[in-house]
Amino acid sequence: MFNLILFGPPGSGKGTQSIKIAEKYYLKHISTGDILRNEVKEQTVLGKEAQSIINNGALVLDELLIQILHSVIENNRGVTGFIFDGFPRTTVQADALDQLMLKVNSAINYVISLEVDDDDVKKRLLKRADIEGRKDDNETTINNRLDVYKSQTSPLLNYYDKQDKLVKVEGTGSIDDIFESICGKFKD
Repeated sequence: MFNLILFGPPGSGKGTQSIKIAEKYYLKHISTGDILRNEVKEQTVLGKEAQSIINNGALVLDELLIQILHSVIENNRGVTGFIFDGFPRTTVQADALDQLMLKVNSAINYVISLEVDDDDVKKRLLKRADIEGRKDDNETTINNRLDVYKSQTSPLLNYYDKQDKLVKVEGTGSIDDIFESICGKFKD
């Protein structure tokens, strides 16, 4: 299996790139936010548990996220691999994901970090706010999201760098140029 994690600050284009990578390499795109919303919508056992946690204003526990990911992986055994978008967010989650991948006789092959400076991120998100009318993309919120990203992701980048899986890619330029740069990092 060919398994990837895609990191990048908010507005770096990781959602767009994840979809393009998934299509090119026939990978299952896994967005934990999408999965949680679907589990809740389908009223699965895990979805009901997640809903009660969310309704109480708490974050979904790592253990529950891993159970949900395990279920998704088990239900998609025929795919070439997975691309994880939005997970892991902490080193505890990264370690749990590594253990889960071992259980299914696989591993994470690459961790792609889209490198975009704060000024570019702010410009992109403010432009998106204008185009899409998103009220959550204002300067204060963007700064907070960047701070959270940096505090959560820095340890993860070190975690995967120590495993020799981290690949940094310049995240500015055209969507296609960034995509080609990402694809050029994979060894055959």
